[in-house]
Amino acid sequence: MLVGVDFGLPHFDAELEELGLLSQTAGLTPVARLSCKRKAPDAALFVGSGKAEEIRELAELHRASEVIFDQALSPAQQRNLERALGCAVYDRTFLILEIFAQRARSHEGKLQVELARLQYLSTRLVRRWSHLERQTGGAGVRGGPGEKQIELDRRMIDASIKRTRERLQKVQKQRGTQRRQRERRDTFNISLVGYTNAGKSSLFNALVKARAYAADQLFATLDTTTRHLYLGEGGRRVSISDTVGFIRDLPHGLVDAFKATLQEAVDADLLLHVVDASNPHHPEQIAQVQEVLAEIGAQEVPQLLVFNKLDALDESRRPLQLQDHMELDGRPVPRIFLSAHSGQGLPLLRAELAARALPEADERMTPAHEAEFDDAAH
Repeated sequence: MLVGVDFGLPHFDAELEELGLLSQTAGLTPVARLSCKRKAPDAALFVGSGKAEEIRELAELHRASEVIFDQALSPAQQRNLERALGCAVYDRTFLILEIFAQRARSHEGKLQVELARLQYLSTRLVRRWSHLERQTGGAGVRGGPGEKQIELDRRMIDASIKRTRERLQKVQKQRGTQRRQRERRDTFNISLVGYTNAGKSSLFNALVKARAYAADQLFATLDTTTRHLYLGEGGRRVSISDTVGFIRDLPHGLVDAFKATLQEAVDADLLLHVVDASNPHHPEQIAQVQEVLAEIGAQEVPQLLVFNKLDALDESRRPLQLQDHMELDGRPVPRIFLSAHSGQGLPLLRAELAARALPEADERMTPAHEAEFDDAAH
């Protein structure tokens, strides 16, 4: 059962459409949805006792085994809700972590997910353990205070977090070495960013003829994939990376854990900000991506907006021209409409990328490349 609480924020999803997609991606089947309004979260039950009773009755009616909230719950709220509803209660953060755990494939991706999961669980030990009586003292000790089970569990999780961080730091050093090698070769680096399911991997495959996993689902890609792209229009090879998709209310633990992956965006010379043009909520999705870019320190990297899925737009909503400018954060940003599926608009994108990479390629272009570029420009 899906539950959303409207606190008056502009991006509230009243239909819980995105939460439903997240649930399905995690392998769950939504059987009921409930939205309600509150001025502020209830400290104990998040939704208040009356609404909690309504949720319990609806969950029993539809035989829901789990209740998932579209907002983040505190450990105490989660524990109290489980007692009141009589079933498992999770929040949006847990759901995203679960999806990431299922989808991570590379060694680095698995480490990042494990670190975020451990950090999340470390604050919820009190909910996971109902046997928190103190241990008794050893032989010859008359009822010494001993140590709580929760303290042992927390110590074990802290040790796991430390080990995972150390292993992740080693992987980050390796990735940093790879980036420095690309910098020494003076490679022009392009990074694909955007809201999840905007079609980044499909565009990546269309540009470099790769076989990165692409599907019409949230978080189909978690691990960064980097390939070389030859731009005949500019006579130059560039490096292009496909990164994890962003989402509203991305857990801070994941942002911290995925800094190695998102570092590709920070170090890029150009960001291809891919947008699902067919999604009616794409303005809010663009704003969410901009927030995450600011959080990781990539807000100053030049951007090129790529409005994907042009073929999914009705004729009445299609643009009159495939290339224009759009105001983003108070400044005009170039925009290209295309379809990674049909290929429409891809030549425009390749020409724009060649023009962006050209200033750094002038000194290394051969006469043949110069002639090729002149012909392409005409």
